[in-house]
Amino acid sequence: MYTLLSGFYKYLTQKDEYCILILGLDNAGKTTYLEAAKTKFTKNYRGMNPSKITTTVGLNIGQIDIQGIRMSFWDLGGQQELQSLWDKYYSESHAVIYVVDSNDRDRMHESKEVFDRMIANEYLSSVPLLVLANKQDLPDCMGVREIKPVFQEAGHLIGRRDCLVMPVSALTGEGVDEGIKWLVESIKRNSFARPPKTEDT
Repeated sequence: MYTLLSGFYKYLTQKDEYCILILGLDNAGKTTYLEAAKTKFTKNYRGMNPSKITTTVGLNIGQIDIQGIRMSFWDLGGQQELQSLWDKYYSESHAVIYVVDSNDRDRMHESKEVFDRMIANEYLSSVPLLVLANKQDLPDCMGVREIKPVFQEAGHLIGRRDCLVMPVSALTGEGVDEGIKWLVESIKRNSFARPPKTEDT
């Protein structure tokens, strides 16, 4: 009897799990963004002090439960030597957040090249894509109007998937919740193409 009840309880409490990759060049603000998202959506979570956040070497994982689903974020290191490892995670992912440093004009072309290589991968062919123009709190940063056309050049690679370019400041948290809510709707819409994992709580 206990086994039956235990199984029924698990069935009632299990959540669909979606895996979201957070990609971008090193120092774009990927880990700061993940911390901001966890702080906004996880009750009583006290995020890391942004000044203590260091460059991710390898993988940083975070989770958010929202609207009846579990979002598992994989924040991957953006250094050139680590980018070759990204494609190991593509087939298991349900969406990509690509973080752009809006304040780094010198590396914008490099960021665009990395972006193009990423979305050309067949394993990402249908997944929703959220491009974040980060560091909008800085006075001389590039705005979305300036960044969007750069990434829209890859329209043939982006295809018909859900795609949004939006301004954000991972440091202040501005725009973080809007982006996450957009992602939730997009991955649910795309669940016929990329079904969720089923996760026991």
